[in-house]
Amino acid sequence: MKNQLIILALLLAGTAANAHEIWFAQRAGELALIYGHGAEDLAVIKRIKLITSVGGVGADDQPVSVTLKPTDHLAVVDVASAPVTVTATMDNGYWTQSNDGKWFNKGHDEVPDAKRSGRFLKYGTHLRVLPQGEVKPLPGLAFQLVPVSARFPQHSGENLTLRILLAGKPAVGAKVWPDAVNDPDGKPIQVGKDGRVTLKVRNQGLNVIKAEITSAPADATKATKTEHAATLSFVLAHQPE
Repeated sequence: MKNQLIILALLLAGTAANAHEIWFAQRAGELALIYGHGAEDLAVIKRIKLITSVGGVGADDQPVSVTLKPTDHLAVVDVASAPVTVTATMDNGYWTQSNDGKWFNKGHDEVPDAKRSGRFLKYGTHLRVLPQGEVKPLPGLAFQLVPVSARFPQHSGENLTLRILLAGKPAVGAKVWPDAVNDPDGKPIQVGKDGRVTLKVRNQGLNVIKAEITSAPADATKATKTEHAATLSFVLAHQPE
């Protein structure tokens, strides 16, 4: 019985809103918006109303219209406008954990014996076309990872330098995970005063780099913090078959 309770507690902890993020990946030949953590891919369709924006940038660095097409299980991106970069934002709302470890989709003013609370905001950026060099910050993203390397990596193991920005300023103290899908529990890299971090690209395929930072709550009556989680995803091409 004791072991069953421990397993239940771990499962409940795994459902915490702060343990998930959004990113983009190919599914059945289409670009899909994913919600999950590590290899865990949850039903984004159930959370489609929480997606607050979807956007894109064309080859001329100008905004282009991008929409999501819900299917039975996935939310796929309509890329008819040929965006080179696609973005999305998600407001996962207020979540509060009570002293018994359970999480509630409410502010801490509505949860007796609240242990911790927060509002959880998610951001995702996908490079459909690898840039030639440094990238400009994208509009509409309060928190983002911006590639600033003079040459974007073409192979795994090469270095990539990123600027981590919160409200357009260096996100000092943010944490960065080089491989959020395959190594979600790996040791993060701390962002310094200049807001930059250099890491080695992990995969000759899909890469999902994640950054997290907390800021003061917009409404202290409902949460003790606002947590921002952003991803940058891109694909390095494999050798011809």
